[in-house]
Amino acid sequence: MKLRIFTEPQQGATYDELLTVARTAERLGFDAFFRSDHYQRIGPGDPGPGSTDAWVTLAGLARETSTIRLGTLVTPATFRYPGALAISVAQVDRMSGGRVELGLGTGWFDAEHVAYGIPFPPLGERFARFEEQLEILTGLWGTPVGETFSFEGAHYRLADSPALPKPEQTPRPPIIIGGFGARRTPLLAARFADEYNVPFHTPQDSAAAFGRVRRACEEEGRDRPIVFSVAQTVAVGTGEAEIARRARAAGQELDALRASGLAGTPAEVVAKIGEFAELGVERVYLQVMDLSDLEQLELIAAEVLPGV
Repeated sequence: MKLRIFTEPQQGATYDELLTVARTAERLGFDAFFRSDHYQRIGPGDPGPGSTDAWVTLAGLARETSTIRLGTLVTPATFRYPGALAISVAQVDRMSGGRVELGLGTGWFDAEHVAYGIPFPPLGERFARFEEQLEILTGLWGTPVGETFSFEGAHYRLADSPALPKPEQTPRPPIIIGGFGARRTPLLAARFADEYNVPFHTPQDSAAAFGRVRRACEEEGRDRPIVFSVAQTVAVGTGEAEIARRARAAGQELDALRASGLAGTPAEVVAKIGEFAELGVERVYLQVMDLSDLEQLELIAAEVLPGV
């Protein structure tokens, strides 16, 4: 089981704060540092300095870390044209020496689109664009050097693209698809994803989602494995007061977070992660909301990481 640190910088964080968390996570032996890809705070509260751009951030971190993997959970297909996104991800992968992973989704937070002038079509069209983006990304990265790539879709058209630059990783950076959809999401995961992620659900609900993806993989005749992962809000402490404080810092009450996330003593959290492991989960993204609480990362590394 690999533990990854997952941050939400749109809630208010500077690049330097993210760099501190990423370097701490690397030093402590976590597998990866991931961040959300949003342009505006979600929910009420002090927006602080505002959001930072996900791929600009990851480009900086690529040069200021050395071993930890880096990625998004997830980049909305609405934010960037697929050709430009392929170039950005490939470049950051090169800058990192091959440590980048791309989580990609349809996009859902309409308010940030309105605030920054980004078109936000209905869900059906967003899924159609998402599927075409996956076709284009994998097509561009998979085109041999010296050849060109063309694509004719309902929403995007590429003609004789040189399909450059190429990413460092071959055949391409891993693609993560997440969500809880019952029909379209499993099919897209079976066709394109290296990893399927279920965010913020119980082990029982996660098991049902994994089952849908397994069936979709069988129907597609997929002959390569897919990694299953979950994202869970974390609040770990050595006593009830400390755990409750960290749950409140994550915007939740302790009892609710104990039921829906990873809240409790290190032993409790290890046991809950074990329930996910029994479902075939190989990676857990620990959603850390208080980026100043580096002591929590130290505690998880010392008392949870060795147990999983």
